[in-house]
Amino acid sequence: MRTHLRFMAVGLVVLLLAVMIAPAVAQEGGDGGIIIEGTYSEITPLNPITCTDTGCQDITTLTWTGLVGIDPETALPVEGIRGGMAESWDISEDGLTYTFNLRDDIFWSDGAPIIAQDYLYAWDAINSGVVDTSLGFVVDSIESVTVVDDKTLEIKFFSPDCTSFNYAGYIYPIPTHVAPTDFAEFNTWEMTAGDWVYAGPFMFAEERPAEQVSLIANQSYTDSLDGVVSPAGVIVKIVPDATVEIEQFLAGEINLTTNPTVSRRSDLRDAAAAGEIQMTDYAGDAWDYLAFNLADPENPQDATDENGDPIDQGHHPIFSDVRVRQAIAMAIDVDAIIDGAVFGEGTRMPSGIIPSSWAFNDEIDPIPYDPEAALALLDEAGWRDEDGDGILEAHGALYAEDGTLFEFTMITNEGNDRRGAIGTIIQDQLSEIGMDVDFQVIDFNALLDIQDNQTFDTIILGWRNSYPDDPDMTQLFTPEADVVGGGSNFTSYNNPEFTDLNTQARTIPGCDEAERAVLYREMQVILQEDLPYMWLFAQNGMYAASNDVNGFDPFPVQWYWNIDRWAVATP
Repeated sequence: MRTHLRFMAVGLVVLLLAVMIAPAVAQEGGDGGIIIEGTYSEITPLNPITCTDTGCQDITTLTWTGLVGIDPETALPVEGIRGGMAESWDISEDGLTYTFNLRDDIFWSDGAPIIAQDYLYAWDAINSGVVDTSLGFVVDSIESVTVVDDKTLEIKFFSPDCTSFNYAGYIYPIPTHVAPTDFAEFNTWEMTAGDWVYAGPFMFAEERPAEQVSLIANQSYTDSLDGVVSPAGVIVKIVPDATVEIEQFLAGEINLTTNPTVSRRSDLRDAAAAGEIQMTDYAGDAWDYLAFNLADPENPQDATDENGDPIDQGHHPIFSDVRVRQAIAMAIDVDAIIDGAVFGEGTRMPSGIIPSSWAFNDEIDPIPYDPEAALALLDEAGWRDEDGDGILEAHGALYAEDGTLFEFTMITNEGNDRRGAIGTIIQDQLSEIGMDVDFQVIDFNALLDIQDNQTFDTIILGWRNSYPDDPDMTQLFTPEADVVGGGSNFTSYNNPEFTDLNTQARTIPGCDEAERAVLYREMQVILQEDLPYMWLFAQNGMYAASNDVNGFDPFPVQWYWNIDRWAVATP
């Protein structure tokens, strides 16, 4: 395997050297070989503002420097840390305005300084309404971006919020000295243009559409751990699909794979156990859930009126009773779902925060699988099978007329085999205790319409947390997000104690993570009791590298953090 990889690398080095600019060849460093990564995602557009997929995001991560640096070990923002332009920052007393003091030792690859105006350009591009960007959501949180001077940037938010760093981090600097003045031209302005400059450990070298993107070392990168960028370059190679990526990795045709398909991870584990590759895994940031509609699906209503007063949302005949939701949680064997849907590559979520988060409450155990206890609780809630037909009926239930059958619809989106498997397993498990579940796999856009309009019974979907993770739950479980037609609190969950704790955690003065974590731990206890969602699992992440790659030492969601130190061994 390694012989094949080394042969490939020799040819790729020749390719990169052919496109390197002359000054780079004479600089020190760059003797660490070529990192070859596979992807089956789209790579274009190669622009940090217009990029929307993981392929181009990997490229911009390697060629760009963010505003706020993140400690890869703690996954928290740190002043002056490598990888970030902010030397320090100040927060106004009202918590609305962040003043970032920019470092003066980081430059664009052509030697021009990175200045506050570069961030203002990015903000104006996002806010213009002309640029095709997926970052429009930051406009809802950021009120203004102001240049105080070349090295001082002021960002004002609409509300005091400890999630502000996340939104500020989406504003990448754009080199104003080479960028187009007309935002209409920005949509087609990419790294392939001859006037692009870079601020990360690598620079664009060549694009071969539908084949690969090649990068070369940027030896003017200030934040390299050893003063030089060790690899000569990085090639992101486009492969047909996830299975082909694993085959090429095991054959030595690529030397890095990130988050490989779960159906082939056992092969990587076997190779790692045999000492043939390097591998690490972790509880990931993407998670699946079963959501319950807690309100009347026949008459959806917002949580509050225009004056902020509560609106009567009615009750779902089955799921408004918390005892029913708790019984369903007991009747679902999540471990069996993890084995059947993701080949065991998942970590159970006991409540609403992912296990890898700094705010995770590790003192809460997942709800145990106990169908007998589930039936006992259902009987207490007024649901039992008195006629012996195998389906529970209502007999004194809180919100359903006597004789109502325990039957409901559960939907998920087509094209997702994992969620299809989850739904099938849940349907089978709930049928064992007398629930008639109509499981439907439907068009994703149709599902979103049903979800947003709050006319569903239950839904299987998932969320992916941002990085760095912030456990704020305003979007999912507070009344302000319960808006028919577009709010993410489509379950109509409303617990005043939870909402108050969430507000405290989001706005606590100084935003100290330890103080916030205490509040989030309380909130997780409440969520496990109330169960607006049946928490399922976070899909595990995995990274693997060839043994030839020295220095490979990834953290969760930060596999590139020290790539400037990597070196591919040669015979």
